[in-house]
Amino acid sequence: MSVATPARDADARIGWLERTLAGISANIERAVFTEHHARIRAFLQQVDPRAKLGMFLAFVLAASLTSSYAVLLILYGLTLAAAVASRIPTDFFVKRVWLGIPLFAGIVVIPSIFFVPGPTIFALTIGPITVAPTVPGLMGALMLVMRVGVSVSLAVLLVMTTPWADILKSLRALRVPQVFVLILSMTYRYIFLFLHTINGIFLARRSRLVAKAGGSEQRRWIGGTLGALMSRSFKMSNDVYAAMLARGFTGEMRTYTTFAMTGRDWFLLAASIGIAAVLLVGDMVWLP
Repeated sequence: MSVATPARDADARIGWLERTLAGISANIERAVFTEHHARIRAFLQQVDPRAKLGMFLAFVLAASLTSSYAVLLILYGLTLAAAVASRIPTDFFVKRVWLGIPLFAGIVVIPSIFFVPGPTIFALTIGPITVAPTVPGLMGALMLVMRVGVSVSLAVLLVMTTPWADILKSLRALRVPQVFVLILSMTYRYIFLFLHTINGIFLARRSRLVAKAGGSEQRRWIGGTLGALMSRSFKMSNDVYAAMLARGFTGEMRTYTTFAMTGRDWFLLAASIGIAAVLLVGDMVWLP
């Protein structure tokens, strides 16, 4: 029978971290550089990015303000219908949303299930501790997870059906501050670059490692690697900004895409705002 050692455990943690970073960088590379789904000629891909951004903002606002499960289900149904009409694979879209941020939101909201006062579902006593989830706490947690799920679904659908440069240009059309758009663009792009740098560091270390390192040595290496990566990121930021200034950068994001609102775009924008307003009014009047 094999016995786990600290060195073997440390190697396992490093391998897990390396595989995780490689998976994250591969996903970001597909999202940022290929933009496969955003180039398909389908329903949302042919809508003007400014109208599309307004549509999604209206639905996100409705999801944030509503307190009705029925409204959230309707909004999510509309989101899934739009994804299907835009030729987004349904299984891929659902997994990408519900295996990510909503689960983390659920973990964050778990304590409220036990601390919100109200009728209890059951009571479980373990020594001096009594676990008693309440009905209001559970319903509130479910409402938060559904809101986050609908909002994230809308955001993912927007990113998957719109090139990133067009989203940034649409933000400027809505008078979002120029500095915010610039920071968002640089951050989104260079996260991928630094993840690739970390993968290269892991690969270089593995190719030069002969014997297994101990746990303390592994921790020292990870700390040194993080410090070196931070130093490299500061240097690269200065170099990139100097190169941008040398090429005439004035602070404004520019793209080759020209926007032109058509009657169809105006109709979809007005219809989305109208649907969001009707759902919110219905929430206050008759929906549970």
